Amino acid sequence: MVIILKNIVSTKPINSIKCVFPIKSVNEGLSRMIIAAFISQLDPTVSELSDMKTVISEAVTNCIVHAYKDIPDKSKALVYISGEYYTDGRVIIKIKDKGIGIENIKQAREPLYTTDKESERSGMGFTIMESFTDKLRVYSKKGKGTTVVLEKRIGL
Repeated sequence: MVIILKNIVSTKPINSIKCVFPIKSVNEGLSRMIIAAFISQLDPTVSELSDMKTVISEAVTNCIVHAYKDIPDKSKALVYISGEYYTDGRVIIKIKDKGIGIENIKQAREPLYTTDKESERSGMGFTIMESFTDKLRVYSKKGKGTTVVLEKRIGL
């Protein structure tokens, strides 16, 4: 079903997925596999599949490394992933945490910026996500968490 309102095309998703998992390093790979399997139904190219796996990896790694770093009880430290795809080939994936949030989103999106200066982090996560997607949105509230919304057209 396609609805056109003032030159805006809106479609209902033809498929969706939701999953939740603890912030364990092994789950970064799991998230890549889940999203790869999910979007494979759209018959992506190898490049499109690789791009999506890369951006999911970056977003989930940010949750694992940064979101819950100052929270002592990690038993409730979870990553939430949801995704939808549409008849026009759009894929929208949301990666959410309920961690410490990002104080300054604009600064966090700058290439080479990192709050984890003691590790070997490059500070390129958001830059990579932006490079491999058609649209990247980041929402965050200090002490409440962060949601990263990734949008990419597959098969066009």
